[in-house]
Amino acid sequence: MFRLEKIFQKDDYFFINITIFFKCFVVLLSIYIFSILESNSIFDLLNYDIYKSSKYFYLSLYLSIFYFFFSSIFKEMNKRYIAIFLSFLLNDIIPLLITLPFTLYIFFIFKLDFNIDINTSYLLILIMCNLFITRKFLDGLYRNLMNNNLIQRNIMLVGSFESIEKILKEKKDKINIYKCCLIKSDNSNSLEKARMSFKIPVFTDESEMRIILEYHELGQIWILDNEKKDLINFFLDLVIKFSVDIIIINLKDNFDNNSRSLFDNLINNKYTFSNYQTSKFYGFNLFNKIILDKILSIVLLILLFPIFIISIIFIYIEDGFPLFYTEQKAGWDGRRFNHHKLRTKKKNTLGTVKSIINKNEMMPLKSGKIIRKLHFDEIPQLFNILKGEMSIVGPRPHVLKDDITYSNVFKNFLKRNKTFPGLTGWAQIHGYRGSKPTNAHMKKRMEYDLWYMNNWSLWLDIYIIFRTFIIVFTSPNK
Repeated sequence: MFRLEKIFQKDDYFFINITIFFKCFVVLLSIYIFSILESNSIFDLLNYDIYKSSKYFYLSLYLSIFYFFFSSIFKEMNKRYIAIFLSFLLNDIIPLLITLPFTLYIFFIFKLDFNIDINTSYLLILIMCNLFITRKFLDGLYRNLMNNNLIQRNIMLVGSFESIEKILKEKKDKINIYKCCLIKSDNSNSLEKARMSFKIPVFTDESEMRIILEYHELGQIWILDNEKKDLINFFLDLVIKFSVDIIIINLKDNFDNNSRSLFDNLINNKYTFSNYQTSKFYGFNLFNKIILDKILSIVLLILLFPIFIISIIFIYIEDGFPLFYTEQKAGWDGRRFNHHKLRTKKKNTLGTVKSIINKNEMMPLKSGKIIRKLHFDEIPQLFNILKGEMSIVGPRPHVLKDDITYSNVFKNFLKRNKTFPGLTGWAQIHGYRGSKPTNAHMKKRMEYDLWYMNNWSLWLDIYIIFRTFIIVFTSPNK
């Protein structure tokens, strides 16, 4: 529902930032509990006045703020969450020990009353114990996400037999799952050897790439660079038009732990890589986009529910069931989903009651003309958004047939599938919409969609939403 594998696609900064907020809350809660239980019973824990009047009130505020600041500095250096005791000391305890003197210094500067006594030591021990318990909980949560394949990256390895074999034999990050691999078909010996040796499906350049990417739900393609540039270019030409992120791994890079910075991006803690073609939609920004989608879709469903029910009633009175028109369309990474709209055209009278023919061949309903003019037929797509299949803003989805057709006309067309398809988009607010576009029209739509994806921000989404409402209310036919 929240596409966690996309949020974690590049690194664990989203999870690490969440843990920092959570640990700061634990520090604040620990001081709150201690301030009450120091002189009162457990039955007074909900008495906020005791906490506010205690000497620990300002301590809890300053300590939490400084702890957040120093924890943000000391967070995981390699951009992956580490569930070991040493990481607990580095990222939880050291920031706390640095925070304490800073907090006391603020008390001294502002001449705030606070006496250090034996109870202060007990409080510090309590905070450390609670942070340890919190860390164990967060470690367990991360392992659970990993073990249930909720945050892993599904990867296709692409390269020579030797380079793929090298990667498969080495220790890898648990975040990576090698789903399949791709080698050239002209080397029959390597192909047969690979199918005997590798424990993952082996494909060649003669395989149908689109079906492979969809079936294995791939999120990344790793092209393994062993200095055979002609081979790298061959594979790039093969996969460049698809929507999956493409990363080039430098297998010849001699990594030296003593000479390289801890902040370097590494694959399997060994190889450097370059993001040849990757989506901007990942991490905390993607999480914010998803939350915005859920909130807006719920609000719109509540506001439009009466109109939705009235539209359904008119469709049923005029032409019976079915009430909805459903098509399979291509979503993020080309994965199929059922795209829902209110039916605005007559059903096929020659077929069964529930069957409907192509929407372009059906006669419009009388009520359907009004529903389409006012865009009320789009309301069911809010359920697609709630299910995590679409977004409020993004490239408009196309039926699979159109994706295949236009990908043969425009090389970059499938790159539109590097994010959620949208209810509205950058192309739509510029007038490039409609169910039967010309090639020239579709090219402009694609260019606007790709511009949006390359320049995406949450503020751009908000602007597009605002412009969409203006267009709907002032020019409903556009």
